[in-house]
Amino acid sequence: MRFRLAFVLLLALATLGAGPARAVDPRPTVESIGEHVMCLCGCVAILNHCPHLNCSMQAEMRATIQKALDEGKDEPAILQLLSQQYGVKVLAAPPTQGFNLAAWILPGLGLALGLGLVVVIVRRWRGLRQAPASAETSPDVDPKLLAAVEEEIKTSGLGMRE
Repeated sequence: MRFRLAFVLLLALATLGAGPARAVDPRPTVESIGEHVMCLCGCVAILNHCPHLNCSMQAEMRATIQKALDEGKDEPAILQLLSQQYGVKVLAAPPTQGFNLAAWILPGLGLALGLGLVVVIVRRWRGLRQAPASAETSPDVDPKLLAAVEEEIKTSGLGMRE
């Protein structure tokens, strides 16, 4: 059992480290930067995947990116330029600093707390299910009273008939 658990854990760690490989291109393009930027026309889509035909916001943002590329700026500088021009909301992934760090931390924290709550609830349910519910093992029942109740059941005819 421990071998299986260790194998699953090792496999999970290996897949986390082996995310989709991205080719490192020293020269960014409008398309590569468009994958990291949101279109601000109201479609809630990545710039390259804006569903609107002839979207004016998409054209404007692509022109801004192309102009910055022509000036020789690299990808981080262009992303910073776009965030200064349109605000942080233009970035597809929030920056990992300041208050935006909460967007990266809270989902994992919520998942861990929820999992912990499930574990506590399941343990309590198991404890309730395994608790003895027999009156014979209870120390609060007087044996004389129990004998009197059994005798009353036999004499009244309410007992089980064989």
